[in-house]
Parts: sequence; C-alpha cells; structure tokens
Amino acid sequence: MSVYLDYLAEIESRRIQGLSPKPIDDGGLIFEIIAIIKEAGNEHRADALKFFIYNTLPGTTSAAAVKAGFLKQIILGDVTVPEITPAFALELLSHMKGGPSVEVLLDIALGDAPAIAQAAGEVLKTQVFLYDADMHRLSEAFNAGNAVARDVLESYAKAEFFTKLPEVEDEIKVVTFVAGEGDISTDLLSPGNQAHSRSDRELHGQCMISPEAQQAIVALKAQHPDKRVMLVAEKGTMGVGSSRMSGVNNVALWTGKQQSPYVPFVNYAPVVGGTNGISPIFATTVDVTGGIGINLKNWAKQTGPDGNPIINNDGNPVLEEKFSVETGTVLKIDVKNKKLRSEDGTELVDVASAFTPQKMEFMKAGSSYAIVFGKKLQTFAARTLGIEPTPVYAPNKEITAEGVGLTAVEKIFNRNAVGVTPGKVLHAGSDVRVKVNIVGSQDTTGLMTAQELEAMAATVISPLVDGAYQSGCHTASVWDKKAQVNIPKLMSFMNNFGLITARDPKGVYHAMTDVIHKVLNDITVDDWAIIIGGDSHTRMSKGVAFGADSGTVALALATGEATMPIPQSVKVTFKGAMKPWMDFRDVVHATQAQMLAQTGGDNVFQGRVIEVHIGTLLADQAFTFTDWTAEMKAKASICISDDETLIGSLEIAKARIQIMIDKGMDNAAGTLANLIAKADTRIAEIRLGEKPALKPDDNAQYFAEIVVDLDVIDEPMIADPDVNNADVSKRYTHDTIRPVSYYGGAKKVDLGFIGSCMVHKGDMKILAQMLKNVEAAQGKVEFKAPLVVAPPTYNIVDELKAEGDWEILQKYSGFEFDDANPKQANRTEYENILYLERPGCNLCMGNQEKAKKGDTVLATSTRLFQGRVVEDTAEKKGESLLASTPVVVLSTILGRTPSADEYKAAVDGIDLTKFAPPKAA
Repeated sequence: MSVYLDYLAEIESRRIQGLSPKPIDDGGLIFEIIAIIKEAGNEHRADALKFFIYNTLPGTTSAAAVKAGFLKQIILGDVTVPEITPAFALELLSHMKGGPSVEVLLDIALGDAPAIAQAAGEVLKTQVFLYDADMHRLSEAFNAGNAVARDVLESYAKAEFFTKLPEVEDEIKVVTFVAGEGDISTDLLSPGNQAHSRSDRELHGQCMISPEAQQAIVALKAQHPDKRVMLVAEKGTMGVGSSRMSGVNNVALWTGKQQSPYVPFVNYAPVVGGTNGISPIFATTVDVTGGIGINLKNWAKQTGPDGNPIINNDGNPVLEEKFSVETGTVLKIDVKNKKLRSEDGTELVDVASAFTPQKMEFMKAGSSYAIVFGKKLQTFAARTLGIEPTPVYAPNKEITAEGVGLTAVEKIFNRNAVGVTPGKVLHAGSDVRVKVNIVGSQDTTGLMTAQELEAMAATVISPLVDGAYQSGCHTASVWDKKAQVNIPKLMSFMNNFGLITARDPKGVYHAMTDVIHKVLNDITVDDWAIIIGGDSHTRMSKGVAFGADSGTVALALATGEATMPIPQSVKVTFKGAMKPWMDFRDVVHATQAQMLAQTGGDNVFQGRVIEVHIGTLLADQAFTFTDWTAEMKAKASICISDDETLIGSLEIAKARIQIMIDKGMDNAAGTLANLIAKADTRIAEIRLGEKPALKPDDNAQYFAEIVVDLDVIDEPMIADPDVNNADVSKRYTHDTIRPVSYYGGAKKVDLGFIGSCMVHKGDMKILAQMLKNVEAAQGKVEFKAPLVVAPPTYNIVDELKAEGDWEILQKYSGFEFDDANPKQANRTEYENILYLERPGCNLCMGNQEKAKKGDTVLATSTRLFQGRVVEDTAEKKGESLLASTPVVVLSTILGRTPSADEYKAAVDGIDLTKFAPPKAA
C-alpha cells in the first residue's frame, strides 16, 4: 500500500494549497486502490472507491488500462463490488474515451455471452475513438457473422454516436466578464512562467488572470445560474500570442461545462468574445473544446462628413461604442438566427461566422476532433457493410470561383485535400480536411499534447505524417526540478509514439535544446507541405505552417490530418532597394508599419495568410519574416521563392538533417533519412522543370495587396509596447513601430537579448563582428547593460566554432553555458557582461529566465506582452522593445538606444542580412 499512502500524503499537501486530489494516471496506484476496494473492512475503502470512480484519467493512461481491466471483471461476474454493478461498470467504460476501454468493450461485445454482449455493443455505439486495430476486430467479427458487430457497424454507418447527442440550444444566455481592455494575450489566461503546471488542470487554473478575477467570475455564475460567462477582450482581440490550449482550458475550467462526472477538471464549451474578434490560433483552440468565439464589433471608427475615419492627435482612428459589454452585461446569443442580442432581444451584431455548420458540429460533439474521428469511423463502417454512409455531417464547403486563379495557399490545400469532390478546384472559404506533412510539439505544451493523445486513445504516430519533432527549447535555459521531472517523461512518451525527440530517453545522444521552429524549418523539405505545430511561431519559410493548440497537434499526430477553411491571402511584394546600413529585421517591422499606413489602420493581415514574395532569401533569413507574421496576427504565411533559392534552402535542410542522423537522432522508421530522400526528389523535380518552386497563378485573387517600399526605410525600426499610452487598448500591441531616432539616443536600456526563433547564424556573426569593431575603435569592449545571447540551435554553435566566430564571442563573454552542468535555478541578477546561454528560447518564453522587474529590455525576440519577458514594479512598468541584432548590441554597449548616426557608424562595413526584391519574370 506504499503507493496509496504516498498518494494520501500528496492529497494532504494539496489540501493545504486549496487543491483537490490530483487525478490519477498511474496504473500502480489504481492497482493498490483496487486491492483496497476488494477488502470489505479496509478503513480506506470508501475513499478508494471515490478515487477509482471519479478521479482516474481516461484514455490510454496506465491507470485507465488497470481500471478498464477491473471493470471487465465486474461485468463478466468474476468480481462483485456492491457499489459498482455491471451496468454501472459499462457506464464508466463509456466515459473512458477509447484505448483499453474500447478493447474491453470489444472483448465483451464480441464474446459469447449474448446478454452482456448486446449491452456492451450499445455502449460501443457511443464511442468514436477507435483505431485501426479496433476497426479490424469489428470487421473480422462482422465477416464471421457476428450479429453484435453488424449492429454496431450499422449504427456507426448512421453516425448515431453523433446524431443522438443533444442539439445546440437555440438561445444561449451569457453574462459578460471583461478580462481587459485591448488585446488579451494568452499569457494573461495561462502565463508562460506557470508552464510547468499545465497538465495539472486544477492547479494551473489558479493562474488565470488573477485571483480577484477568478472570484469575480465565480460571483457572476452565482448571480446568473441560468447563464454562461462570456470572457471579453474590450477594444481588442481575444487570445493573441501563443497557441495555448492551457489558456482555453483555464477559461473552460472557470466558465465552461464539465465534460464527464467521472473525469475531474476537464471542462469544455467556453464562450469568448472580442471587439476585434478572436485570434485565428485561439479560435481553433476554442473549436477543439466545442466552444463559441464571437466577433463583437462593439466599437466602430467614427467617420467625418467625407466618409473617412476621424483621426486623433496620435494618428489613430477615433472609436465610437455601438453597445456596451461591461462586466455583468446580460446578452443573448440567438443561435438559430445567428445574432447577438441585448437582454431585451434587440439585435446587436451578426455572429454567423461563429456558427458555421462545421462549428455547430464541434459544439454539438463537444470537440472538433470528435467530429474528425466520427467521420473516419462512419466511412469505415459504411465501407465494411458495403453501403453508402448516411448523410449526417455538414458537407464540405467547396467554393470554386470560375475564371480565377489560385493563390499559393489555395494550391497547397488543393494538393493536400482529403475527401473533396474529385477534380473540383477549391478557393478560399472552402472547408476541407487536409493531410499534414510535418508536426511539431514543444516542451511546455507537450505534456498536454501527450494527455490529449492518451485521452483520444492514440498509441502511435499516423503513417501519413512525414516527420514529427518534440523539442526541449522552452525549458532549455534552466534545468530545474520541475523540468527534471516533466521533460524526461515527455521525451519518453513522444519517442515511443514515433517522434524524433530532442532528448534521447536512452541517453545515447546529446540533449538537443534547439528552438523548435528552427528544427521544423529544417525538416520541412517540400514547399507544398502543410505543417502543424504547438506554438504560434510555427511559421515556416517552406510550405504553409499553422500554429496550433496541443489538441490539434495531438490530432495531427494521431490521424495525419487537420480540418480548417482555406484562408484568404494578402499579397506582399517589395520595391526599391535596401540601404546598406539596414538589417532585414527592419524590413520586417517596416512591412507592418507600411501596411497599417496603407490601410488607414486596418490590419488586413489578421486571420489571413501573408503570401510574401521574397524569393531571393534563403530559408534561414526568410524565416525572420514568416516568424514575425504571428505578431502581425496573420493565420500563416508563405514564402514565394525562386527555384535556385529554394534548392539552396533544401540543400541546407538536407545537411542539417544529416547532422541529426549522425548524432543518432533518427528512429527505427528512418524518418530523418526519408526526409532527405524527399528533399532529393523535390530538388530533382525543380532542376528537371517538372515542378518548379511554388508560385501563385497570375490571376489569383487576394483580399489585399501590400507593396513595401524599401527606399523609405532609412533607419532601424523598433516595435514598442508603448506601455504608457493613455489609451490602454494601444499598449502591448505589436503595431507601434518607431524609428530609432524617435528615442533621441537617450532611452535607457537595462538589458539586451539576442536570441529566440527570430535570429539565425548571420545574427551571431554580426554580433561577433560588432564586438571586434568596438575593440578596434576603443581598445576594449565594455557593456553598460547586460547582453544575453542564446543561439537558436547547436548547429549554429558548431558552425560558428568552425568559422572562428564562437571564439570571438567567448573572448568577450563573462558567462558561457555548460551542458555538463546546466543551470538549475533561473538568474535573478545580471552583471554588465555578455552571457552566452544554452541554445533555446531563453528570455523570450518568460517561463524560466526573466529580466529584472521594471527593466527596459531591448530584444531580438517576438514577445512584448506585459509580464512576459519583464514584469512591472509598483514604480515602473517593465518594457520589452524589439529590434534588430545590431541595434541590441550597440544599445547594451551604450546603455541606451543609439542615435541614427551612431548606429550607421557602428555597422559600417558589416555584412548585414541583405535582401533585394525578386526580378520580374
């Protein structure tokens, strides 16, 4: 009983924290609990029963396997438990979501005890998480004449597991809770520094917004028991930033419905709204949980007599409130007519986009992937029976625009579409299932992805996936006790599942903490590929990549598919020439600024694919643009490359994949070797003229076209969180782009950071050259502010060592990472030195290393959200400003932002990242 007694001790420690007993995933603990249940007089028996019935995680956990086996004994009459009748045992199996529970149901349903076989068959009809082995058993039994198998298959062919579910209500009453004014980052809903607790849903739920907000939500629910709480981003977009399933889980935990009475702290059906809608990634995550995401449009631009927007002194449009959503406002969602109404029934806004036929199915089923599995199961059953499946699901929305060509994303989706009308050409707005080629799981969401895979009873990666990678980058900088517990367990699970993993569970190869987006960019070897990754910066410069929540990543790993509409595209081209002192990062920032200027402040990138015609840049450098498109609120981006540029990028990818193989990272399936073969095939297609690099049709149709003028970019550009803007909704957005001269060479910089997925080897070489130049000019290098440098990958470190640049960085550094003795605690104080940190995300994540509270940080990273890189003090707000590598280096040497002239002098003669627009064909 030692495991059980340890559990009781853990329960007591959690009780002191105000937490319930942790849900059980350990089969050894359930084994001991079952022994207690069998012992009639045991003092722990009553509690053991409760833990067994109400506190055991479902799916493919080892606990679920032991529980399912015991329930089977009860159903067959081998064991008698007065509190668990055979009927109740079957009900418990019905809530266990597949894997061992489905195996037990099949054992009984296909067994030779007719009465209980029929009962098990009835439960089996409600299940959707069946895999090939389960379907094979049903098919074999049917072919052998088993009546129960026929009955179950006939039910599946009618999709009764879906049709017999309750319909979505015609009207849903909600009461609002304003989470904040302006964009609501997923960091507010699930802070990065609490990533370690995401798989412990009750504990993690305590970090959402604030304890005061949580209690306010509880009070609203008590005041309005007949209504659901709608979390609102007032004058902003809900869920910007990371693709964070834990954020939606937290919202559902506080405002949603319990998924099963026998599974604690797993809620679904949250309702969220935003003045400017829901960010694309967050909207997908809401769909995963069967939730509702509403574009409130409750503020509109005021217009003058000429019909143009009225602009205030800051150059921003003046907004006018159309209706109030302040906390406590009661609203009605008219689902039937797809309208949002006031409490008295007055129509406020059309919400049809939140209630498409596909989204309605997700709501009815309680999740999007229940629909994906259901469709596959129905197709299998009908094929086995030799009949057509009963039309149940909304048909694919197939939109064809006659006489209109295809954008790049439309071409990719047409190539990868599954289950669409043969020969039909699809345009934007079509809803399709697509094959996924590459999948990425990162380490702070990976534990949740593993839970999702267990919950949907998946045990092995889909053979449709060309390659998948589990990173260790988000926990790279500090190997603390939390990481030491969580990461090896994650790596073991994912390695067994079939992914290439950053750490070898067997300890054969060196732990690789390379930034996941860089690895995915290397293992993507086809410009026609679709990539899904558990992070918003899954934005490859080959193919089209979508950042996703942990559930969608799990679904892609398990099925090799994803379901989504084909997005609209915005075409971005360039004219003019880069000044020799400008870095490509400045072009990226200028793209956003020029887009907003050209559209009168409307972000036409939001929710769309940016098709960037950037053909002369290799994948590493082009990634700087695609990576930033997450901050532009784009759904994805696609680089249109020249043939020779694409071949060059693929050759680099091959070399880096070979390094992974040489280090021993390939698996038994030869995943990495197969990717090299695919790259060779693609290169041959291009060279032979059989299939040139992906390009849109000349007559493709775009939502908008933006032309970036390189001639007007004369000085470095900085993305500023504008923390003191009088309009709260304008703070911490990525839309405030300012030239360095704005700061007058006088803004104090407390810390600099060069790292994250936004930098490449070229940035490290720029850093080395600038340090040499400073020493040559001044006789020494002195930092007036700390400079933290985290190379994105070990490959980059190795290449810098081979080329002599790493030796230069070592010369000027006061700290260098040691893989043999990694840091076990995060740094809280910084000296004015150069820190060479372990490859990985480092400060950009905010979950391990942080700047000192109240600091002004100048960084190459992507995150400027409040509290992410740097937290506030009572006296001063922390600031995270974003700039190019040379600006960050110079600022730490000066201790302030440079003037434009100081900057130009400092980079004179340095080979910055160059770019020239592709020549017209």
